Amino acid sequence: MGVVGRVSGPVVIAEGLAGAKMFDVVRVGSLGLVGEIIRLVGGTATVQVYEDTTGIRPGDPVENTGQALSVELGPGLLKSIYDGVQRPLDVIQKSLGDFITRGFVAPPLDEKAKWDFTATLAAGTEVTAGAVLGTVQETPLILHKIMIPPGVEGTVTKLASGTYTIREPIGSIKTAAGTQPLWLSQKWIVRIPRPVQQKLAPDIPLITGQRVVDSFFSVAKGGTACVPGAFGTGKTVLQQQLAKWADSDVVVYVGCGERGNEMTEVLATFPTLVDPKSKRPLMERTILIANTSNMPVAAREASVYTGITIAEYYRDMGYDVALMADSTSRWAEAMREISGRLEEMPGEEGYPAYLGRRIAEFYERSGRVVTLSPEGRNGSISVIGAVSPAGGDTSEPVSQNTLRVVRVFWALDASLAARRHFPSINWLQSYSLYINDLEPWFRANLSKEFVPLRQKALEVLQKESELQEIVQLVGVDALPEREKAVLDVAKMLREDYLQQSAYDDVDTYTSIQKQYRMLRAILSFGDRELEAIGKGATVAQIQRLPIRTKLSRMKWIPEAELQNQFDQIELEMGEAIGAVTVAASSSGVTPAVAAAPGA
Repeated sequence: MGVVGRVSGPVVIAEGLAGAKMFDVVRVGSLGLVGEIIRLVGGTATVQVYEDTTGIRPGDPVENTGQALSVELGPGLLKSIYDGVQRPLDVIQKSLGDFITRGFVAPPLDEKAKWDFTATLAAGTEVTAGAVLGTVQETPLILHKIMIPPGVEGTVTKLASGTYTIREPIGSIKTAAGTQPLWLSQKWIVRIPRPVQQKLAPDIPLITGQRVVDSFFSVAKGGTACVPGAFGTGKTVLQQQLAKWADSDVVVYVGCGERGNEMTEVLATFPTLVDPKSKRPLMERTILIANTSNMPVAAREASVYTGITIAEYYRDMGYDVALMADSTSRWAEAMREISGRLEEMPGEEGYPAYLGRRIAEFYERSGRVVTLSPEGRNGSISVIGAVSPAGGDTSEPVSQNTLRVVRVFWALDASLAARRHFPSINWLQSYSLYINDLEPWFRANLSKEFVPLRQKALEVLQKESELQEIVQLVGVDALPEREKAVLDVAKMLREDYLQQSAYDDVDTYTSIQKQYRMLRAILSFGDRELEAIGKGATVAQIQRLPIRTKLSRMKWIPEAELQNQFDQIELEMGEAIGAVTVAASSSGVTPAVAAAPGA
């Protein structure tokens, strides 16, 4: 037992803690506020407290628990809403109301809930870490696999199917250290990554249903992406869309330091959402971790580690997990504040010198892996982190350190958001380094044309950007017809393909097959438009064709009508442009006039 020597906001200097270790959890003051040791000098420990330290004074007791900050993992995680240190907020609200009493402790998993456990192993079986003892149907969407914890191996001496709480042993195992009980739950230290056999290549795409993401800037399962953007550019809505629609089994959403009203919207919206694949509530495969900007600043770091540890647990079961962190900038700001109170040498813009290392450690816990299980299950964690640079300036340290680690950059553009173009991902600034890894998958599972079409579309948009500088000087009418056609096709790509409504029942999600058909139709129209111009037609004539209206409405074609509608559009496209070409040829307009100098 030690005592408080000095208090500086969330940082407490505790004296008399001989024998303490780094990252031990301590209880501070008479209320028992949760804290973590982050520096040790002899028997003097520096503690970051995860709760408000108002009223703590020198001489108050400090008790060392002797355990590192851990999370409890087991049935009941799904559908839960936690704070940064895994306190269940829904349980706390029922007990205390809308405000959390300092020092209040509630078990992270329901200790009274009964779970039907079905054993899949028999007594006498030799087991190693990751082996599945049995299963629990946690929700209708997720079968929870009860596994041997990492670092444990031996012979199962007792195991029986039945109905258990997480505090009742389901069996026992004989290890080198002796016989120990087996439980439905296990604990894991949040700062230590859960071990795996090996990491696999990121060669399977994470299909999100968002056209600008899947077609142009794809992220792989087990990949990393960052979404920097200024206030109002749609970071939170984009992350919510990915959480709703991404091709993952489990979603972990970490609201790290964002405004309370944004998290309130998430907490109010998610329980009402329906999973598009199963038609069940989305919360049945979702875990929410809420640590808003008005909550204790130090707990932001804990919320990030809590989220990634829970994600690793479900990955070890063989599931694909999508983790959304909104936003890592608030976590970095918390590190800056704690570092300042520790009087550490500041780095760029006051952030600690270890900022880059901490960010890299977090993102490196992603990946598609072979788990420890004897049968070699595959699982993945895809991490998508929002970054909130001040004023939208991505040259600041958090953005730059994040970009050094992640392989996908979705640059949110304030000017696109101001024009109500959402998702406001700038197609000229964004990039994905997974394209070469994912190309074999697209060729084998979609079409050999898809990657070349993607490249062609990006070239059209790049050409449009170059032509816009000329247009601002001389106007559109001064351009040759072929360059007008480039602007026309680019406009179709921007407005009819890249622009997507998160609030439209059909447009909110687009399958990868539909994306391919839409992209092929628009670029095919552009090719035929250039062909018609070469035979004397004008862009103005082609823009008046009724087929243009049908092309602009492709995004609202329901999936069930996909095949017939697209076949009809392509047929009408050929007929309509063919008619314009014949009319232009019979009018006596020569191709030389249509293709003016500079074409």
